[in-house]
Amino acid sequence: MSDITALVSKLSGLGFNDTPVEHAPVENVEQWAEALSTVSGLPAEYTLTKTLIFKPKQPKSEAMAPVVVIAKHDSATNSKAIGNELKLKELRFANDDVLTDMFQTAKGSVSPFALANVSKENIANVRVVVDKALLNDSTGNIAFHPLTSSHTVFVSAATLQSFLKSVEGLTHQIQEFFDAGIRSLGVKNCYFPMFVSSKVLEREKDHIEGFAPEVAWVTRAGSTELAEPIAIRPTSETVMYPYFAKWIRSHRDLPLKINQWCSVVRWEFKNPQPFLRTREFLWQEGHCAYLTEKEAMVEVYDVLTLYRRIYEELLAVPVIEGVKSDKEKFAGGVATTTVEGFIAATGRGIQGATSHYLGQNFSKMFNIVVQDPEDSGADRPKLHVHQTSWGLSTRTIGVMVMTHGDDQGLVMPPRVAETQVIIIPCGLTAKHSEEDRRVVSDACLNVEARLRAVGVRAESDLREHYTPGQKFNHWEVRGVPIRVEIGPKDLEKHSVMTARRDTFVKAPVALEGLESSIQLLLVTIQNDMLVKARKTFDDRVKIVLEWNEFVPVLNSKCLALIPWCEREVCEDQIKTRSSRDSLGDEPEDEKAPSMGAKSLCLPSKQPTNPPIVHGETKCIQCGENAKRYALFGRSY
Repeated sequence: MSDITALVSKLSGLGFNDTPVEHAPVENVEQWAEALSTVSGLPAEYTLTKTLIFKPKQPKSEAMAPVVVIAKHDSATNSKAIGNELKLKELRFANDDVLTDMFQTAKGSVSPFALANVSKENIANVRVVVDKALLNDSTGNIAFHPLTSSHTVFVSAATLQSFLKSVEGLTHQIQEFFDAGIRSLGVKNCYFPMFVSSKVLEREKDHIEGFAPEVAWVTRAGSTELAEPIAIRPTSETVMYPYFAKWIRSHRDLPLKINQWCSVVRWEFKNPQPFLRTREFLWQEGHCAYLTEKEAMVEVYDVLTLYRRIYEELLAVPVIEGVKSDKEKFAGGVATTTVEGFIAATGRGIQGATSHYLGQNFSKMFNIVVQDPEDSGADRPKLHVHQTSWGLSTRTIGVMVMTHGDDQGLVMPPRVAETQVIIIPCGLTAKHSEEDRRVVSDACLNVEARLRAVGVRAESDLREHYTPGQKFNHWEVRGVPIRVEIGPKDLEKHSVMTARRDTFVKAPVALEGLESSIQLLLVTIQNDMLVKARKTFDDRVKIVLEWNEFVPVLNSKCLALIPWCEREVCEDQIKTRSSRDSLGDEPEDEKAPSMGAKSLCLPSKQPTNPPIVHGETKCIQCGENAKRYALFGRSY
């Protein structure tokens, strides 16, 4: 977005309605203040700013991760302090190449609006730091350069925040939804170190045994061997809980509820796959402590409900809620609840997110205790707290992509689409004049502004030297839910043409009432995508009552609900037997996902046709009495 007119149109959808002020080009804040002093009609009060772009020291193999600092002109912006806060090394001012190539701006003209020029592929790597003084600005007129140092716009703090949110991506949509949900439960965000000593990690035997094959160890610092290897967290129980023991001194300190968004490392050697199973991934992990088991279990299921809502309401991906078997539960925990998804293309289940009841296992190991509030004696007994932990990762993105994607690329659900509507000028030929082209371009920008004004994330693709067909393909690959085509004939009819990404259905929409029509279409697309995915999932979950039907069901790319005895030895036999029956005499490819079936969960909603009759219904594998239906399948 290198054009001021396009920027103003974008801002108009965010509450900005003024014309940029023109003045002499400036190179610094002092010149800027002097130039504005010569312009009449300015607000009585306004706040000058500075926008700085830093580049941290990084390995050449890593993607560039610049830091954009937006601050009052007189606020201190110590690069070392900012780098320490962000855990980045040696922040230095970005050179001209970075300003030009990534942000499409130049010294003297840098402003937050340059973020709109960063490509979709790179924006996720950019960190933005905003001065609190700007967010609390009382003038209502914060001055920025609109892409050029010869102009100034005055925006409110609310408009600035809305603009910054408009350039965020998919992960932020999920994060904002989940953060709002856990805040309503009283959970606070925090951050803990990523390194953990072997001594601390090994304090919980069952926990470390469960993760031992996946733990990555740092053994050298430069060329120096470390005296003791340091683990990179596979999860943070053993990092956090020594502090829990210090923070929790009384039952009055309970409940303690914290969450952190961070990266973890699990060294998946066998079959790493992008988003689904990777050695490093971004996630959130919540850790809470309660006085009683009842309180802890309430939270376990409250969080599980939030996870289900993320998949179904945001990502339009159906899931099955349930409880993990003892074999599959979290290492060191008492019980693990889960939401399980399904990838129809491969016929495999996939764990979506988990919420664990840890019981008192970790509190006993880390001595997290309080005195019994029900005992009034002088020597009151100590109680170990009850704990929970729960996590959701960027696997959500992989599940969404594989659930909805097609041969043309991504198909994004509207609620999480970074761009919900793309507006493309069409129908212009060599016969049309420059005035005709300007009218169509202005119409595109007008539609964009109208949609943004009602909260729709819309963009106009006004790039020159690209045909409409090339633009169609560009945005189809990225999965934008709605394409709006505007041409001279459409304007004559006072309408636009819409095309749905999920179905490719095209339909004209009148310009009058366009906002409500597009909003309704977005809701329809979101609902239709969930309905379609749910039907596929439901059709591929089969009730199996005989072993001889089990492997054929798996081979038909389905999951199986089977009466099961819930014994671990039987679970192992099901995996071995189903793998052998599938492969015959062929050796299993160690790099491929396992052909053996494992238990995915014991569904919360049990089938009733036929029901499990205790003492009569038998496990289909071993013949012992079945306790519940269990969902089995091949999985990632």
